[in-house]
Amino acid sequence: MNLRIDRRTFLATAAATLAAPTILASVRPARAATTLTLGHGAAPGNPRTVAAAKFAELVAEKTAGRVTINVAGAETLGSDAAMLTSLRTGALDFTANSQGATSALVPELAALGLPFLFDSAEKAIAVLSGPIGAELNTRFDAVGVVPLDWWDNGVRHLTNSKRKVATPADVAGLKIRTPADPMTIDIFQALGASTEQIAFGELYIALQQGVVDGQENPLANVESSKLYEVNKYISLTAHKWESTPFLMSKIAQARVGSDLEAIQSAAKEAGELQRRLSTEKAAEVLEIFKGNAAVEVTEVDREAFIKATAPVYDLWKAKPFGDFVGQIEAAARA
Repeated sequence: MNLRIDRRTFLATAAATLAAPTILASVRPARAATTLTLGHGAAPGNPRTVAAAKFAELVAEKTAGRVTINVAGAETLGSDAAMLTSLRTGALDFTANSQGATSALVPELAALGLPFLFDSAEKAIAVLSGPIGAELNTRFDAVGVVPLDWWDNGVRHLTNSKRKVATPADVAGLKIRTPADPMTIDIFQALGASTEQIAFGELYIALQQGVVDGQENPLANVESSKLYEVNKYISLTAHKWESTPFLMSKIAQARVGSDLEAIQSAAKEAGELQRRLSTEKAAEVLEIFKGNAAVEVTEVDREAFIKATAPVYDLWKAKPFGDFVGQIEAAARA
């Protein structure tokens, strides 16, 4: 079951719940069904959107209807950062969020996006399935959040409205929108661009109005949000991979009791679907873009980009958690 909810309904329900907890507790049957909310920022048709709907369906099946998931996508419940705040307070139960925004809670997470560290989701997920993922789980636990799975936000590429980009020199001087992710900011500043942090839901208008010249995202996001309409030049930089952390509030975890195992299983199953769809969508969209005369797809000088962004590694290894950054690099290179 995939019930959709808008922001006004969500906020009103949350406010009512907080205002009258005693009354609600007094009338709830002993085995009443539990309704939880999942928020995300992806557009319709995006692999994240499809997987979120599948998660809701699987939870209903695996709990025999005891748990219902309301799904609110396309930033209906606010930006990724706002949804993370709601998650920690218990106003939101799940979010399929962005790596950049989530790194504000667990800074070490951003190190997964070191430039040219992963060239595929398969390698990244393998690393996250080992000691690196276990360490990140511990750090999430400290901020009241439970990672249920690591979904795929894809290998990211650069688009812009000004010019063809094939070398790092072509990036210099461009104004690039990035998420509020310190790693992405460092990468593009190393390439000579200036950066602006704009919510994804506001990105199309910002590009259309010339607030920024370009942006970076997986091709699936570029297609589903129609960013190619306002950014003609698509450069296959593949400068970083990002996860989509699929997160649960510890407050929600306490509410579901013995159904937690079913929810965890549903998250893993939906994650497998999401990662497969993400890989398939990237290949499909690339072919669509190559056949679209209105856009220009450019292969870049990969080695030149790797060299230009190499100082980012030293910058991150100098941070207080630099040892962990080194561990991530070593695991990725193994």
